[in-house]
Amino acid sequence: MLSADFSLEVTRPNASEITALFDVLPSGTSVYFSAVPTLTARELVAGAALLRKGGLEPVVHIAARRIAAAADLQDLLTRLHAEADVRRLLVIGGDVDTAGAFPDALAVIQKGQLRAAGIEEIGIAGYPEGHARIAADRMEAALDQKIASARAAGLRVHIVSQFSFSPEAVVAWLKRLRACGIALPVKVGLAGPTSLTALMRYAKRCGVNASLRGLTSGAGSGLIGNVGPDDILAALDANPGIGEASPHYFSFGGVLQTARYAREAAAGRLAADRASA
Repeated sequence: MLSADFSLEVTRPNASEITALFDVLPSGTSVYFSAVPTLTARELVAGAALLRKGGLEPVVHIAARRIAAAADLQDLLTRLHAEADVRRLLVIGGDVDTAGAFPDALAVIQKGQLRAAGIEEIGIAGYPEGHARIAADRMEAALDQKIASARAAGLRVHIVSQFSFSPEAVVAWLKRLRACGIALPVKVGLAGPTSLTALMRYAKRCGVNASLRGLTSGAGSGLIGNVGPDDILAALDANPGIGEASPHYFSFGGVLQTARYAREAAAGRLAADRASA
């Protein structure tokens, strides 16, 4: 089952939430820390260290355009490796208008000395519904450049997609990747269960307007309570031609609620519930 190997994305989890995850998530589950400006380096390192201590795999977001100086990146990577044995990053551009030492994710991959800092693998971003600031042809070229540069630096690579509410858009995007010869593992971004109002807010903020329209059109047909990514999980399971792919849950409805949902989906209990409904 595709949903059995999943990862979780969190934003500013506190120590009690991280500790509670130890009883919910399987050992070795990848937990991604979002690159939010309000998260200090000290908090990031402490959170990653606590995850590692509990047997989970910390994966830290690095937002290129928010790094003021190259030395700041090296200091952070040194601390992450020394205190939390961080070996994996998600390298993104960061949607801000001004840049410091690195103008984009590619520059971090090429010049950030990641391998020397103990990093073994990086994730790079993918966008099933496109990106408001990046033309489609430029996005494809950038993806190829990042993959080539990471491999040249001795790094393993996977793709982490922006979340979507459209099964059709996600499956079509995965098939386009494979048709272009990109066989990398893909972590498919999914919004964990939360209210329709919250999902609409995050969708507008993150630029997934196409599938937002599909989501809101369902509101008039009885879409109430918490909304989860069941339809997308079912579509991924039904399309074996999409290659190596696994769910990547954004915890908009809360860290623990999302983790519990992911665990149930991985165990096949949600699929069983759908079949018996």
